[in-house]
Amino acid sequence: MGQLYHPYANALTKLFVVGGPLFVFVLWWFVAAQVMWSPWSTGEYEFVEQPVPFSHEHHVSGLGIDCRYCHASVEVSSSAGMPPTETCMSCHSQLWTDSPMLEPVRRSYARNEPIPWNRVNKLADYVYFDHSIHVAKGVGCETCHGRVDQMPLTYQGASLQMKWCLGCHRAPEKFIRPAEEVFVFGRDLPEDEQLEIGRRLVQDYDIHVEQLTDCSICHR
Repeated sequence: MGQLYHPYANALTKLFVVGGPLFVFVLWWFVAAQVMWSPWSTGEYEFVEQPVPFSHEHHVSGLGIDCRYCHASVEVSSSAGMPPTETCMSCHSQLWTDSPMLEPVRRSYARNEPIPWNRVNKLADYVYFDHSIHVAKGVGCETCHGRVDQMPLTYQGASLQMKWCLGCHRAPEKFIRPAEEVFVFGRDLPEDEQLEIGRRLVQDYDIHVEQLTDCSICHR
């Protein structure tokens, strides 16, 4: 009686028994990773609804208002800070005084209550982040927040995931800029020019790259 199965059948069976679940696991991991790193999961590029539809595009690009006019503590504090309503009213007590859109601003000012802005960029509670040290070391606003000057409504401009932060911490020379250009938008240098400037600034700003990936830098 002839042999029913080929001699390779046992080897193929073992391959499917072991390789099948392994293939399914790798496929699942790949799909899960893509979802986890996608804007759908990170919130990147999603507009955050606010009590007042504030346009950075209008105020920054249109009117030329410096970031520090509203975010006054960004150079000296861990938090960039939010402007008090008095800052808004320094202009809007004279401009667009009857606009329905600005009613929450006028009400906040009259009642001496802060406007309940919704946070756009939020790190996990176990992450320590200090705006002031990043500004002092030449990290531009647009490096982390994106082209805020082109946002009619504000959204998160980067994933804010750990691997994204490490990309800069491992090679700060690719990103840092002269202190006078930290608040400049649209700075786009050729890669070789940025690296030349960045390497010099790493030395000038006394940045210890070997310490930037220590766990204690961000987790305290």
